[in-house]
Amino acid sequence: MRHSVSREWLPPATWGTADRFYSCSFFFSLCVTPTDCTRAEIGATTSIFPFTEASSRYLKATRREQAATDARLFQNFPGAGSAEDAFFRFKADEGAQYDEVIEINLSELEPHINGPFTPDLSTPLSKFKETVKAEEWPEKLSAGLIGSCTNSSYEDMTRVESMVKAAEEAGLKPAADFYITPGSEQIRATLERDGTLETFTEAGGIVLSNACGPCIGQWKRHDGVEKGTLNAIFTSYNRNFRGRNDGNPDTMNFLASPEIVTAMAFAGSTTFNPMTDSLTTPDGKEFRFPAPHGLEGPQTPFEEGKDALKVLSQPPNANVEVAISPSSQRLALLEPFDAFPSSDLSGLRVLVKITGKCTTDTISAAGPWLKYKGHLPNISTNTLNTAFNAATGEVNVAYDLDGSQHTIPDLARKWKDEGRPWLVVGEHNYGEGSAREHAALQPRFLGARIIVCKSFARIHETNLKKQGVVPLTFAEEKDYDLIDAGDEVDTVGLYEMLQNGGQGEVSLRVRKKDTGKEVLIPTKHAVSKDQALFILAGSALNLLSKGI
Repeated sequence: MRHSVSREWLPPATWGTADRFYSCSFFFSLCVTPTDCTRAEIGATTSIFPFTEASSRYLKATRREQAATDARLFQNFPGAGSAEDAFFRFKADEGAQYDEVIEINLSELEPHINGPFTPDLSTPLSKFKETVKAEEWPEKLSAGLIGSCTNSSYEDMTRVESMVKAAEEAGLKPAADFYITPGSEQIRATLERDGTLETFTEAGGIVLSNACGPCIGQWKRHDGVEKGTLNAIFTSYNRNFRGRNDGNPDTMNFLASPEIVTAMAFAGSTTFNPMTDSLTTPDGKEFRFPAPHGLEGPQTPFEEGKDALKVLSQPPNANVEVAISPSSQRLALLEPFDAFPSSDLSGLRVLVKITGKCTTDTISAAGPWLKYKGHLPNISTNTLNTAFNAATGEVNVAYDLDGSQHTIPDLARKWKDEGRPWLVVGEHNYGEGSAREHAALQPRFLGARIIVCKSFARIHETNLKKQGVVPLTFAEEKDYDLIDAGDEVDTVGLYEMLQNGGQGEVSLRVRKKDTGKEVLIPTKHAVSKDQALFILAGSALNLLSKGI
């Protein structure tokens, strides 16, 4: 990636190559966001950046100076031979060739706002006001939230602090509720020590615990917005699926940088542009936010935080009995899943055919449901409860073979109790979003054996295999139209493929529910040798528990 010079509302840069001038925390965000939060959903597995002086400074600030010294020494240690490219250099080789080069000129780039309801819908800041009006989105901002796991570094927070101080000196307070979630206990403790958190609270901000928090729905709103009320919030998080943040499907979450979110919170409006617009101070003057500026890291090493929150470990003791109250609604022992039968699957029924986006939030909602993460039977009652039925357009509605109507999780549980295994049919990027293990655990617990769709989000596809569910994709996307809810399905070649360590083709023999007509649908899979063993054993945990 090449760049030239930044604009003031973008991360700091200067002429030259990015790796020489950007901070280590900037590169963390640059790599985490595309790999874990966005590109992972379309296949990316790794993001890397060179080791620079900024990397060294970060290691020193986190009390790992010896690691920085070792890294410098390692780069001067030659490999085989004495040529320059024989040395271990933590940077791209001179003259390296790439399959694709994306050139971004930051002098032409402007901040963007993404949403609502998907990270994929992006609007330039300069066009956002007219888009809000054209789409009739809420112009009032209900809340601004910064931090969580993304965009919550010391640098991010001190850049926001510079804005808050400037606004406070002008006599301004946030016009919308303003929430701050430190990215870690180390960040929280250091920001507290250095006075940044005090700056936020004195300005009227609310500092939340350093956790996932509102990003996954752990948030008590104080603005009187009730479920079903259309409203807008701005966050610097990485996902904004419908209902994710507060359980309200009518909350529009727009994603932006911490700086843009902060400016919007002070304005209390979704149509405010901090690069061009001004606010009116209590004494009637015009106030424009200055260019944000912050510190790469603290002047003294990061605080380690509370001892009680550090990692505690001890040798395992198999003689210790795990005692759980039989009346507990939040904890339940996890029973092993059944192993794969010694034959192809037969007699499966399509529980529901889903249309549109089906994220891990769709499959396993967060928010208030998280209190049941330790109780698989209870949390499974939310499975696919915001999915759209492709046949009817209804949300969380599925129909039994006799035509009776149920919620999707209720019908899944009914079929589980009747001993009827099932599958789900989906569209593109099935399972995008958070790497939520329960989005694989819950369907498996309720009796799912197969998910077949047009394409998978990579992490969710892997999670399914770890729980013994077989993820398949249509060899021809148009075959999505050949299978419907209630159809009976047998697998062809699946058991042989698993026995051969992931080698072989798999098809689905579908008998139509209403006519009995049969159709053979070819599929694709990405089952590896290890994953085949997971599925055959019933789950990865089953296999590992045997010491294999």
